[in-house]
Amino acid sequence: MNAAQEIEILIRAKYPILYIVSWEESRVESTLQNVCKGLNRTLHTWSITQGMRPAVNRTSGPVKPTSLPGELEALALVHESSDFTVFLLKDFHPYMRDNRVVRLLRDLALRLRGKAQTLVIMGPSLSLPTDLEKDVTVVDFALPESGEIEKKLDEVIEAVKGNPNVDTKLDPHTREVIVKSAQGLTMDEIESVFARSLVEKKKFDVEIVLEEKKQIIRKSGLLEYYPAQNQMSDVGGMELLKEWLEKRTNSFTDKAREFGIPAPKGVLILGVQGCGKSLIAKAIAAHWALPMLKLDVGRIFGSLVGQSEENIRKAIKVAESVAPCILWADEIEKGFAGASGASVSDSGTTARVFATFLTWMQEKTAPVFLIATANNVSQLPPEMLRKGRFDEIFFVDLPDKAERKQIFEIHLKKRGRDLKKFKTEALAKLTEGFSGAEIEQVIVGALYVAFDAGRDLNQKDLVAEAEAVVPLSVMMREDIQELREWASIRTRPASVHDGD
Repeated sequence: MNAAQEIEILIRAKYPILYIVSWEESRVESTLQNVCKGLNRTLHTWSITQGMRPAVNRTSGPVKPTSLPGELEALALVHESSDFTVFLLKDFHPYMRDNRVVRLLRDLALRLRGKAQTLVIMGPSLSLPTDLEKDVTVVDFALPESGEIEKKLDEVIEAVKGNPNVDTKLDPHTREVIVKSAQGLTMDEIESVFARSLVEKKKFDVEIVLEEKKQIIRKSGLLEYYPAQNQMSDVGGMELLKEWLEKRTNSFTDKAREFGIPAPKGVLILGVQGCGKSLIAKAIAAHWALPMLKLDVGRIFGSLVGQSEENIRKAIKVAESVAPCILWADEIEKGFAGASGASVSDSGTTARVFATFLTWMQEKTAPVFLIATANNVSQLPPEMLRKGRFDEIFFVDLPDKAERKQIFEIHLKKRGRDLKKFKTEALAKLTEGFSGAEIEQVIVGALYVAFDAGRDLNQKDLVAEAEAVVPLSVMMREDIQELREWASIRTRPASVHDGD
């Protein structure tokens, strides 16, 4: 049941007061107009700036336009009106902190109950006094669905059909990607971003749509937006993980739903520090052309009672509002460290936030793909590793010789160096036990040496730098071995290791 159907049923059932939660005033008003037209009722709208005005042209009606706006006057006009009327009060929630307004609304609820009159309050947020909880029915007005977005897309295409400077041709797959990427925006935002795309790119570009979603994320203050800067080609090794991800590239499409495939839930990537877990997470977003949001658990916790729990719910709501998207929780074990025993230190706040997050992971239906990375599996709460939270758990080990060679080549090419001038096979053999991050730092350190000497980078610089590094695998040999033993029977390997 969509919002229009629900509103129609509630009006016909003579519910006295409805509260519609939405940013989209014009879309809500248009929906109410259509509902009232079908029920043969008169719709009137009120705002503090415009006063009470008929929303449609009527020659008669119980309420006359007024130039004296006021929240109490608006309720008085509703009280005096006749049957078969619907009143829409815009942005009325700030006035519901006034005891007189609350009392008038309770009186109206009693008077309107059983009559063919309905009072509709709307605003972008739900602010309902306890006194009115039993008298007001809340209606969530969802953002535009794919069918509505397609209709708006067709309207925009029709509007610029005669313009030879823009290309509005869309194949079925591109059209679906554009429509999916626009989900989570209001209808006004969708129209604006389609227009911006045609002006800036002369065609419909998904990157422009994702840029608009970046604004939503930035305004929330709880999540960070990560632009798609890394590609799968930037990641060395991890063939098994890449293959697993490649098979799910089209899993967010309507075709996948029709085939019976649910939207993938997410993946947990465990492994040795510096082996590319964060890099592969960023590359997935670019490969799947989805917006990537980073969940920083530190931002969730607030100083006020109940603020942390509210923040995690808001963060989840923001992520779902821009879905399909990727939600990245880096080093998740640190964010929820001690969740099972936090009741002493923080009155159980961490445990409650963690419980909310776990429930969402299990029950979520929105296409939000969760990528969680972790270094220390012993700090992960066991509830998070249970089947159903993630689609799969992968273990990223230290790169073998072939992967180290590939990593050297990736970073040297990235810095504009000719690979023919370097013996990457020898460098890979020399750096046994090095992580990908340590290999990158070998190249960076050697570049500093060459730059200081006033010459270009050479093989000797890289060899000298590699010989000076003590890798993490040596300093933390016991910890890494323990992690490998744990992962060997509980996770899937991210790479096929042939050994060195």
